[in-house]
Amino acid sequence: MKSSPFFAIALTITGVGMAAAQVASAQPRPENASPIYGVTLPEGYRDWKFIAPAQEAPPLDELRAVLANDVAVEAYKEGVLPFPDGSVLVKLAYKRQQSTEFPPATVPGAPTTVQVMVKDSKKFPDSHGWGFGRFVNGKPVDVAQHETCLACHVGNVKDHDYVFTRYAH
Repeated sequence: MKSSPFFAIALTITGVGMAAAQVASAQPRPENASPIYGVTLPEGYRDWKFIAPAQEAPPLDELRAVLANDVAVEAYKEGVLPFPDGSVLVKLAYKRQQSTEFPPATVPGAPTTVQVMVKDSKKFPDSHGWGFGRFVNGKPVDVAQHETCLACHVGNVKDHDYVFTRYAH
């Protein structure tokens, strides 16, 4: 399937730049791949090692857990930056809710998203080596939600190889 010139121009204009144009002109992606970057949910990611928790304030009001594959875990442990190619980070996000058993506690409620970052400097040279994916119920979300990934990372954590999460020892 070939992308239309209008589609390629529209992606470039929306701020995803050459990375989007490169991916848009590539071979068709599987149905379960994220738009723009073509990232999929990694097999077995729920069994990966825990890196750190995170909490998002309202309006998201979420609890999050960041997991990493072995390549990324070693980079975290050794303090290696930039992360090596092959590093993959997965963020599991849940609505925050009050515990029914212990009211002062907050526990994960309904799942909201699974977010994925894949380091591959050859595949994603125009996004500082990172590809992004955001999934709801195992399905990738639309282009507009993916466009914000890179901009937020570039605007806030370029000195940490575009990764927000720090290792919780």
